[in-house]
Amino acid sequence: MARYAVNDAAVARARELIETRQYVLDSDWGVVQPGAEAQNAYLERHDWTAYAAWHLGLTEGANDGTKGRYAFVYGDLRRVHRSGLIACVYRAAEWRHKQVELAAHDLLQRLDATAGINSG
Repeated sequence: MARYAVNDAAVARARELIETRQYVLDSDWGVVQPGAEAQNAYLERHDWTAYAAWHLGLTEGANDGTKGRYAFVYGDLRRVHRSGLIACVYRAAEWRHKQVELAAHDLLQRLDATAGINSG
């Protein structure tokens, strides 16, 4: 099984997007998550550093500048999606990538607080 390190630059970028309210609260992640075509189009206009900033995980042992290096995408390459953060928490927890899980969870809590979503 692949191992992942937390991408601190992506966490910082997600925080920045949340603070500037560049997020979507209600979306179907299965529909809006960026597929290969969207990722390729993004890479035609941006560098690998910008691409990496959309992924909370860095695949250990994979080379920088390859799609295989980056995992746990949390947005649509424009905005943070609450459903994307939930997917990151779930996937990371499912496969026991605890540090990525915790980073995604913290971002989800920050998003909810910023958006005024309370616990009930």
